[in-house]
Amino acid sequence: MAVNVGYVARETGSNLTRNITLTLASILTVAVSLALVGSSFLVRNGVENATLRWQGGIEFIVFMNADISPSQQEALKRELDQNPEIKRVKYVDKQASLNEAKRLLRDQPETLQALIDNPDSITPSYRIVPRDPSLSSIRALEDLYEGRPGVYRIMSADETIRSMQRITGVINVGLTITAIALLIASALLIFNTIQTAMFARRREIEVMKLVGATNWFIRVPFMLEGLVQGLIGSALAIAAMFGLNQFFESRLQTQEGVPLLSDFVVTNSNILLTCVTIGVAGALVGFISSAVAATWFLDV
Repeated sequence: MAVNVGYVARETGSNLTRNITLTLASILTVAVSLALVGSSFLVRNGVENATLRWQGGIEFIVFMNADISPSQQEALKRELDQNPEIKRVKYVDKQASLNEAKRLLRDQPETLQALIDNPDSITPSYRIVPRDPSLSSIRALEDLYEGRPGVYRIMSADETIRSMQRITGVINVGLTITAIALLIASALLIFNTIQTAMFARRREIEVMKLVGATNWFIRVPFMLEGLVQGLIGSALAIAAMFGLNQFFESRLQTQEGVPLLSDFVVTNSNILLTCVTIGVAGALVGFISSAVAATWFLDV
């Protein structure tokens, strides 16, 4: 028996509204769980962008003057390479710094254009990984190179950055565990919704089987019901993601006294990937749980 589109749409809509309480509970649980997953992604991406230059164990950065002479740069590099307190040195030229700025400022074209128009504002640098990452050791190294010929300024990863990286890891783990638990609850709720709908229509299903309806003809409306619930929940979660991103942009980046937060950037590509992930996850949760329920309880 061929599946009629009008019949499927009508039956799916009827199923969704027949037990509206369970339907709303399923949708809201999917939305909350996926919003937590999306929040975890956005926070992680924002922190990674904000601390990009400090990843890989880098604890302080020596910025050079834009007009540093080759002899001064060679002397500085030699001192850094030969210092036994330094584990690793990474040279970042002007182009690499500009590429990094392009990545972080892709959603702020005016600021990025100002950097491009004024190349002297971008300076090469050495990013340093010390053998001893303690604050006293880093301060000693800073004092050693501060004021050297060709050195513009020195910036170190303070306790705020390290704490931010540690706390973000804990938050992401907590959000992920909570989201997984809620996704399981969402799947069970959708499963229960489909079960209730099939039990309520068990006599209709028996009649449909008697007149030759195939199992797929009967299953499809119930499977689409779960799919719609998952998609609506993911749509609500995506809306929450956009709201969260607006909060970050309008509040955190303008906080005075916390310069690090001005680098807390969630790019459009981060948001798009998060939204696609949420949409796919919601559709899969709804479709799979409803498909299992429709198959399991079809024999009534």
